[in-house]
Amino acid sequence: NIGGTKLTSGVYTINGDVSISGGDLTFDGGGDPNAIFVIQTSKSVLQKINTEVILIGEAKAENIYWSVAGAVTVEAGAKMAGILWVKTAVTFITGASMNGRIFAQTAVVLQKATITMP
Repeated sequence: NIGGTKLTSGVYTINGDVSISGGDLTFDGGGDPNAIFVIQTSKSVLQKINTEVILIGEAKAENIYWSVAGAVTVEAGAKMAGILWVKTAVTFITGASMNGRIFAQTAVVLQKATITMP
């Protein structure tokens, strides 16, 4: 679980599922608008209901890369940010939103979700 965490620029490799729950996930650019964040997982990403991916310290959605070997699910009211590179499917439940881009090999399902390109 990476909910309630603040990440600085770098590469984060997680061997397993990633859960954003129990708090928001913050990306801190440390004042560098070119700060790059890479989150790699060997499995799936689940962002729980009403959680947010927050950008501070000049972090930008276009500099956050999610490399996901499984699927991504963003639940109702959750706010995701970054560029999703997903091997299987991406699902945004009604009321979820995304600041970024989505690339998936199998399917992208948007149930009344809002997607904004950075």
